Amino acid sequence: MRGGAGLGPKVRPWAGSGRGPRPRQETGSSRGPNSGDMAGVKALVALSFSGAIGLTFLMLGCALEDYGVYWPLFVLVFHALSPIPHFIAKRATYDSDATSSACRELAYFFTTGIVVSAFGFPVILARVAVIKWGACGLVLAGNAVIFLTIQGFFLVFGRGDDFSWEQW
Repeated sequence: MRGGAGLGPKVRPWAGSGRGPRPRQETGSSRGPNSGDMAGVKALVALSFSGAIGLTFLMLGCALEDYGVYWPLFVLVFHALSPIPHFIAKRATYDSDATSSACRELAYFFTTGIVVSAFGFPVILARVAVIKWGACGLVLAGNAVIFLTIQGFFLVFGRGDDFSWEQW
């Protein structure tokens, strides 16, 4: 047996001699050049996980045996439309120093209308008895998670700091 059968740490003859692999020095204060990229990857993984949870709620509201009606899937159209006014306003406004602009405010207005419509659509479907109220609750939970995921995406990747959504 090497090293005296567990009587201490194994001695590596190359440690400190310049030969072989170097041990990693980890300090809390020094960050490498790719540390921002790793934070972006972690944020992207967390956002994709929460988006998957939201879509799971939406699919459960449609596909469970008690519900079995797929009309609530039309809220996916609202999910796809919700970031478009923000993209248009960001592209159209060149003065990033201004705290508010008419184009940005109009984009907020349209985005709010789209989000309210996404929450109102399953309620209307449940009110006219096209879907059951349990399915409506699952779809509303999925809407909340998905829209929070979209908002989190813009908060994390819309800053314009080290990394942005355009990398992905």
